Amino acid sequence: MRRVCLTLPTHRSCPETIRAVAAEAAHGARHFDVEVHLLILDSSEAPVLAEHRRTVAALPPAPGVVVHHLDESAQRDFLGQVVTRSGAADPDRLLGLMLPSRVSYGACTNRAFLFAEALGCASTHRRDSDSRYQRLDGEPVFPFHHELTALGRPAAEVAGLVSRSRLDPACAHRPVALVGASFVGEMSVDVAEIHRLDPLVYEDVIGLSVPDGYPEIWRGNLIAEAFRGAGTAAFTGDLTTLTTVSPTRVDMCNVALAREVYGRVPLPPATDTIGSDYFLLHLVHDARLPGVLHNRHIVNFHTEKRRSDSGFLAYQLRFAKFLLAAPHLHSVYAGTAAAGDTLLDGGGGLRASAVAGLVRESTRIDPRENAGRLDVVDRSYRKLGGRYAEAADFLSARRERLVDEVRADMAEFGRLIDAWADLVRASRHHGALTGGPA
Repeated sequence: MRRVCLTLPTHRSCPETIRAVAAEAAHGARHFDVEVHLLILDSSEAPVLAEHRRTVAALPPAPGVVVHHLDESAQRDFLGQVVTRSGAADPDRLLGLMLPSRVSYGACTNRAFLFAEALGCASTHRRDSDSRYQRLDGEPVFPFHHELTALGRPAAEVAGLVSRSRLDPACAHRPVALVGASFVGEMSVDVAEIHRLDPLVYEDVIGLSVPDGYPEIWRGNLIAEAFRGAGTAAFTGDLTTLTTVSPTRVDMCNVALAREVYGRVPLPPATDTIGSDYFLLHLVHDARLPGVLHNRHIVNFHTEKRRSDSGFLAYQLRFAKFLLAAPHLHSVYAGTAAAGDTLLDGGGGLRASAVAGLVRESTRIDPRENAGRLDVVDRSYRKLGGRYAEAADFLSARRERLVDEVRADMAEFGRLIDAWADLVRASRHHGALTGGPA
């Protein structure tokens, strides 16, 4: 029986989400010939962790579902053993990239990938703690259904199961590597207030996320659509498309990847950097690996913590680092887009060495470009005043460190790619993990 990993990384209180994702796991096991491993990677503080343990213990039994709720101590034990078994030359450094002390969206998903390998799973399906499911006729609408239908099957077979196909026939022999959708509700990045305060400042700041060289009309459209997902429309029925999925149409709270993708290349382990976990979406698209885009969008919401003063500054740091990482990542994406099919080896797998080379090249970007980006943010935030002026002071005090950190993050990503095959191999031979029926 095929095993799949449905993962929920979290560092905040989310008992309702745990119950909802557990229901999705049960749905998958009930309707498909799969064994679902529900993997909750929990970095919450002690009181929240205890709340989550009670929630997991109270989950109703579900045939075909195995639950693994792992705190950071358990994650560290597993990763330490894997890193040691991999034979890495600098194990402590590698362990730090996998489980950093600061928030890392890429690292938490990389951990899920390695746990999925240890569990013998064919795919990883990710959800987020600050999201919920849409409903139709009172019932939740689970993305898992489309993911389990298509992922890993030859695209030619899937063509008859979707609403429409826009895939190049030359790619029809390749297996579906990605299934995903977006979100509805609040913007994924909490910048709506900037737009309300000053639309021109909004254009200046969000424009920093757009690659250079776009014609002005396209650039304007990209800024207008940025971080808005699928809007606010309610789900009324399924629409699925077989295609090479655009990274802008998928959110990481609503995505599934075949192990042939993440078993070759990890995500950037950058700390305090939103968007760092979207790297593989670009890679799958540029390598022309088939995907299915559907419309079972997740409902996104912003937690109260993000709206607090401390949460606001923490988020502004992550947003600023995202804007500083953009030229490095755009450099890589330009290279992967130019490489196209040559990103794949003779067996149709991603060539990790080619990706690592592009990542290393991106570290050569002139740091003065990022200094200019911080100038735009500083000028824009001071124009907005209030807590944005405070954020400008906060970022200005860390100016040089942030520029250096972003470049170092990319260099470390290159090192992680080099070590990834050995980590994956070591994970596969780790043996069974603690867990039991839900």
